[in-house]
Amino acid sequence: MADTVETNDEEPKKRSKKPLLIGVLLAVILGGAGFYAVWSGLILAPSDHTEDAHDDENPASLLPDIAFVPIPPLVINIGANGRPQHLRFQAQLEVASSAEQEVTDLLPRIVDVLNGYLRAVEMSELEQRTALVRLRAQMLRRVQVVTGGGRVRDLLIMEFVLN
Repeated sequence: MADTVETNDEEPKKRSKKPLLIGVLLAVILGGAGFYAVWSGLILAPSDHTEDAHDDENPASLLPDIAFVPIPPLVINIGANGRPQHLRFQAQLEVASSAEQEVTDLLPRIVDVLNGYLRAVEMSELEQRTALVRLRAQMLRRVQVVTGGGRVRDLLIMEFVLN
């Protein structure tokens, strides 16, 4: 019994690349259509009431109900190592109109907290590029703790000068 080994000298058939090309083409087309739909706001757009805004006769009624409480200017000595330097700081607090008087009554405490915080800041911290952003966030948090109850929305720095 002789086993005969048959060798298949035929080459396997090459598969067509047509389905792959169609798939890639459809992916590109659907991807572009999806990008355009999101970019133009057809889908996933935030609700915008700009059409309602134009219908109102009084555009001033669209402004938020806020007031600004000025903080008296502060001059703080931050000199170290025999080199006296001063920081001149002035800011305003953005508050709800209903809380304006309450925040004004608490201004002495607010000034005290800001004075204490700014005196503790090192000169090396003030020289950094991101110092103002960090200082603003720290001061806002301290003011919100003093005033309590979400009365202060924001702290706006009007003047920040190192001499």
